[in-house]
Amino acid sequence: MLKQLLTTVIFLCFAFFAMGQTPDTVAAKPKPDTAVIKNIDTVKRTSFAPKIKKEKEYHPDSTHKPSLAVKRSLFVPGWGQVYNHRWWKVPLIYAGLGMLGNAVIVNLRDYKVFLALAKITRTGGIPEPGSPLYASYIKYKREYDLYVVNYGASNPDLENAASGYQRNFQISILSIIAVWGVQAIDAYIDAKFISSYTVDNNLSMKVAPTLVPQPMYAANFNSAFIPGLKFTFTL
Repeated sequence: MLKQLLTTVIFLCFAFFAMGQTPDTVAAKPKPDTAVIKNIDTVKRTSFAPKIKKEKEYHPDSTHKPSLAVKRSLFVPGWGQVYNHRWWKVPLIYAGLGMLGNAVIVNLRDYKVFLALAKITRTGGIPEPGSPLYASYIKYKREYDLYVVNYGASNPDLENAASGYQRNFQISILSIIAVWGVQAIDAYIDAKFISSYTVDNNLSMKVAPTLVPQPMYAANFNSAFIPGLKFTFTL
């Protein structure tokens, strides 16, 4: 009887202490696989679809008349370029015409001088006062003393010089006419592009270093390429 009572008391004590313990509610959670998550985050999705480029924008001006640009340039050099809003070409046109105009004046002056000296030397001496060549001699006396007296220029030499200046004078006149015509053609081409074929807003130029392959006859044993510059124009 005593043993049974003692056993019962011990069993009740164990049961009481067991009920006093609180369960561990904060359970250790398993750590996620960080390597898998890292790989998922770092992997980027790629697409093989081509990139969409912005369409070029064209702005032709149908009211711009090439014929009007040509007429203005034929009347006044550079007027057609002003009509086409190409102001920077006007100084170039007038610089070229100015140099050619100066060449016309200089060659005409020298042609007259050497022609007069050639006529004077035909007489074999200084023309007498009252002769048709005496006025030319007085006018070009300095040149006569310089080329005939000092340099000993003969009549054929003076005639050849006069012919050369006459040729240069004629070439200068033809060059002025050519420049006048070229600037009129340039005005027409610019006006044509503006009215029908105007370039887009993406006009650009890029300069980059590059290597240029040498021709077979110019290549050496050291290198088959030479350094160069690459110009890329985007129209």
